Order: sequence, then structure tokens, then C-alpha cells
Amino acid sequence: MSQNNKGILLESGTNELEIVEFGVGNNKFGINVIKVKEIINPVPVTTVPHAHPSVEGIITLRGEVLPVVNMSTVLNFPPSQDPKHDKFIVCEFNKTKIVFHVHTVSQIHRISWNQIEKPNEMYTGLESQIIGVIKMKDEMVLLLDYEKIVVDINPDSGINVDRLKNLGPRERSNKKLVIAEDSALLRKLLEETLEEAGYGMLTFFENGQDALDYLEGIVSSGRNITDVVQLVITDIEMPKMDGHHLTKRIKDNKDLKVLPVIIFSSLITDDLRHKGEVVGATEQVSKPEIVELVKFIDKHVL
Repeated sequence: MSQNNKGILLESGTNELEIVEFGVGNNKFGINVIKVKEIINPVPVTTVPHAHPSVEGIITLRGEVLPVVNMSTVLNFPPSQDPKHDKFIVCEFNKTKIVFHVHTVSQIHRISWNQIEKPNEMYTGLESQIIGVIKMKDEMVLLLDYEKIVVDINPDSGINVDRLKNLGPRERSNKKLVIAEDSALLRKLLEETLEEAGYGMLTFFENGQDALDYLEGIVSSGRNITDVVQLVITDIEMPKMDGHHLTKRIKDNKDLKVLPVIIFSSLITDDLRHKGEVVGATEQVSKPEIVELVKFIDKHVL
């Protein structure tokens, strides 16, 4: 099944997404359609010596060599009961192509980000792979942190403080940044790297709704927004309110629209870059390009 339904990409800031529902064991999981290039039947996998335990091996697809990640191993679930009916989900994000080996693929759901609940740390913990829980009729569909799964396998693909060294010595900045990012891992990495880059005045929110409430609260208290916040950085995929909708709400607000908004997401592709432009994003940077992000922050606040 090739993923050709790009209709949702034509709309901007609707706070909706489409997910592909897939199964591993008895559990249902979801992945944003935008990450999915196509879904294919399994093909022979070439094993690679000394690979990460979750990496089953590599395949060749239309001339490209792609790693295959076995989701049973990632999730610590039993292997497939019926391997010949398994599916390969070919994905692209973080400027990387990767294949997720799952047991079943059932359907595509169109949902709103506000239908997605943040998981409780009581049953997930900081290092959880679950970033959202979607209650649908009689079942729960779990949204996984696919970026974290990839970074766990290949740490070099993530945000890295060392990349900032080519910027040279950095001055401390008193500029205040608001950051909307739902992943605890990414919030920690952003805090470390931006601190290293001289930006220590950071206020983090786990979703776009909380960030917007904070910004609107400043304005409603009678203060000038630019006296309190100088720039907003937002992820795209977040429960309650996604980054495109947050950007649209900021840019549609006469008191907030002066704020530069940088979308920092693993989903910055040609299709999605257009979507960010429509909602008024000042800049768009693909994760994990932290140096590019810092350069844009410098450009707009220094």
C-alpha cells in the first residue's frame, strides 16, 4: 500500500493528523501518516554483524539501502506468530529513511491532537517510548516516540552539544525563549545544547496549548509580550495542540504576532515546509540540526 493520500498536507493549522494504525503482538500503535512513505510486504533482510539488537538488518528498496528495525525487539514483545503476514512500514523523518517491521497494519484514522492524552509517568517514566495515548471506541492506540527509538539505536542521529563547537566561543544571552516540545528526552537535550549556546533563559512546555496559554496570559495581564518573551521554538507533533496550530494562533493574535516562531521538527520536508509557511512560521529547521537552529535564534533575537 503506497501512502499517496497527501490531502491533509494541503490544510494548515487545523490541529488534526492522520495516523496509520499498526499492531505488534496484541497492542495497537499509531504513526503519523506524514512519516510514512509506503507500506510493503516483507522482503528478505540481510543481517549485519554487530548491529544494534533492534536492527534486524538491511534491505534494498528501489536502489536505496535501508535499515530494518524490528518493533517486537524495540518493545520487548514476543516475535510475530505469523511472519509471512507481517508488514514493513517505510518511513522518513529526521532526514533519515528507516523501515519498521510490524505484525499488522490495519487502517488510517483522522484525529485531532486534542484527542491524544499524554501518558502518565506512573506507567511510563522519563525514558518511555510512549508519547501519547489515543482512546478509540473499544481500544487504546499508543503513539510512540519514533525519534527516540532511532536515537537509542544511533545516538549520533540526535541533538549533540559537540556540533556547536564550530560556532566558536559564545556570549551569555539574557533573551528569553519559550519552547514547546513534548518529548522529555528532547527537552533535556535542547536545554543542554541551548545553554551551551548561551541561551539559559528557557521556559519549556509539553504541548502547544500550554505554551499558548502562557503567552496569552502575559498579554492579558497587560504586559508587552516582547518584554517577557523574545522568541518561540515549537515542535510539530504534540498532544493537545500541534506546532502548526500553535504558530497559526500566535500569528493570528495582534499582540503575539510580533514574536518570531521557529518550527524545529523531524518532519520538515518539502511538503511540510509549505504548511509551516502558510501558518506564518518565521523559520523552519529539521531536527537534529541544532547549529542551524542556534543560527536562526541569533538572527532573530541578538
